[in-house]
Amino acid sequence: MPDQLTAAELRALDRQHVWHPYGPMPGRQEPLVVSSASGVRLRLAEPVEGQTELVDGMSSWWSAVHGYNHPVLNDAVTGQLGRMSHVMFGGLTHEPAVRLAARLVEITPPGLEHVFLSDSGSVSVEVAVKMCLQYWRSVGRSGKTRLMTWRGGYHGDTWQPMAVCDPEGGMHELWQGVLNRQVFADVPPSGFDAEPDPAYVAHLRELLAAHAHEVAAFIVEPVVQGAGGMRFHSPGYLRVLRELCDEFEVLLVLDEIATGFGRTGALFAADHAGITPDVLCVGKAMTGGYLSMAATLCTSRVADGISRGDVPVLAHGPTFMGNPLAASVALASIDLLLAQDWPGEVKRIGAGLREGLAGAAELPGVKDVRVLGAIGVVQLDHEVDMAAATRAAVREGVWLRPFRDLVYTMPPYVSTDEDVARICRGVTAAAREG
Repeated sequence: MPDQLTAAELRALDRQHVWHPYGPMPGRQEPLVVSSASGVRLRLAEPVEGQTELVDGMSSWWSAVHGYNHPVLNDAVTGQLGRMSHVMFGGLTHEPAVRLAARLVEITPPGLEHVFLSDSGSVSVEVAVKMCLQYWRSVGRSGKTRLMTWRGGYHGDTWQPMAVCDPEGGMHELWQGVLNRQVFADVPPSGFDAEPDPAYVAHLRELLAAHAHEVAAFIVEPVVQGAGGMRFHSPGYLRVLRELCDEFEVLLVLDEIATGFGRTGALFAADHAGITPDVLCVGKAMTGGYLSMAATLCTSRVADGISRGDVPVLAHGPTFMGNPLAASVALASIDLLLAQDWPGEVKRIGAGLREGLAGAAELPGVKDVRVLGAIGVVQLDHEVDMAAATRAAVREGVWLRPFRDLVYTMPPYVSTDEDVARICRGVTAAAREG
């Protein structure tokens, strides 16, 4: 194979060998070939729809909050590379992982004292579920083996996370009847600023009362339901869940893989409600999009309960757990975020999204336009034509990845006002033509 391949040669090999996410094999749509990335721009290997670079409106699936090729994050990786790229975490430890764990404890809601590092968001949810199930088994209540959640959620593509995704609209309907049967409440009512609906609160109470004897944990995405539908709900429901889980002796797990590190306007979505879960999952933006890493944090109650059991260990250990490169860049990404006025930047981006997407509400086929933090969503009344919507966004110089009935954006925090305006033009064009 030659050292350099043309874009056409890359696409041909890609079609022959590479299986892309949520796609068939071979693929039906040709992916765009990216040659490099810097700031908020993806540079293309060849012009597409007249464009040679695209503003990334997706932050690489919500992770690249500082954009690409950032000198601080580059230095963190290259500096660590010269010391140690990897070492097994069983029986060994190292400064990057220890410092990262301590930093996560410092910035997450109070009471989360213990950190399990893993290599992806889905795995962090697997670990969270295992923690909860093992906790109840260790304290003598082995009958608590089911999970509870509300509909409209999405928690990942590995086995336990699939079981708590929406059973009808969560991309995993194929596995119904094979996955463990969990307990699902109705979708939480929409509206970040709305007061909790007493009827919905009563619904949650009724379900928990009926199933508390068998439910180990209630797991939700706080404030924003991501890939399940990009819905926003009141933080008040998190306070309700915290109270109900305490009352009925059920652990509360918050999946902040998408919402953590400022995306909703609070550092963690749980901060909107002022609560601490028993278990917290974080990932995506934690490393600034540089390397794959996630973490599961828990309270001392959970950790001590497991440690007192007949099997006093959490039997989980990914090969790349605590990877020094990923830990170093995660620590640098968190410090970079906290050293700046990130709330102001998120607020600025949100204001730009509100202004730039306002006109989309008047388009035929648009059902709703909503913005929270640095998240903008245009919901259609029909399934989006992904190919047409993508082409329309690319013509505006923007990269988006619509799905189902949604055209949405989560810009990098370093996006300028003009970048945000261009992203809004791309979203509007995609909604118009998709």
